[in-house]
Amino acid sequence: MIQFSPCKINLGLSILEKRTDGFHALETVFYPVALQDIVEVVPEKLFTFTHTGISIPGDAANNLCVKAYHLLKADYPHIAAVKIHLHKNIPMGAGLGGGSGDGSTVLLLLNDLFNLNLSKTQLINYAAKLGSDCPFFIFDEACHATGRGEILDPISIDLSNYTIALIHPGIHIATAWAFQQLSPCVKEKSILTIIKQPIETWKAELINDFEAPVFKAHPELETLKNNLYEQGAIYASMSGSGSSLFGIFPKGTKIESPRAGTSIRVDHI
Repeated sequence: MIQFSPCKINLGLSILEKRTDGFHALETVFYPVALQDIVEVVPEKLFTFTHTGISIPGDAANNLCVKAYHLLKADYPHIAAVKIHLHKNIPMGAGLGGGSGDGSTVLLLLNDLFNLNLSKTQLINYAAKLGSDCPFFIFDEACHATGRGEILDPISIDLSNYTIALIHPGIHIATAWAFQQLSPCVKEKSILTIIKQPIETWKAELINDFEAPVFKAHPELETLKNNLYEQGAIYASMSGSGSSLFGIFPKGTKIESPRAGTSIRVDHI
């Protein structure tokens, strides 16, 4: 069984407070975009995990695809061994949630492959055990997110008249470091309120809290964001804790890579 696993961008990201459990309370809107990894799960005599595409460093045991298998296997021992193959297209450490999407996709595939008949709610609960933004990929539609990112409400956002240009500058931002730079606070206007306003108002009001410290450490990222606006973006932002950026343009806009001669990639989605 094969499934495509999308990534996400954040339309606004507010870090509201540090919770007693060590996590942060936040508000954001997750929006799926079409840059995808490919996940294949097939029965096998022994459990194996392989990957191609973008290199994945570190111990394979820590990969969310592997963790997703063992998470379900613990509750459903009859699940047989499988081979999981991941073809990686989504950059890592980029604020796009690619790894989270891959783990959630494995949950969906195992549910179908072994006829577990898990409800959407059950799948969301399992996904939340993998990571804070994993439940979003069970929905795979625009969602307003609160809590630590796992409390999700689908919302209607029509961006069909726009093109989303996604840029990965090749800079890895450590999420733990990014959180340490913030001073959480409740905002005067919620992201949910702002997102319902005309898109032309987003530039002035829809903020990602991580931009200020990340741009201070990597000013070239702010330059890239400004270049998106110079090319005609109606709204531009960093996604998650970075370093990927995106711009929302009217359809038909000719968008060029902001920095010629580099490895920066612009995807028109």
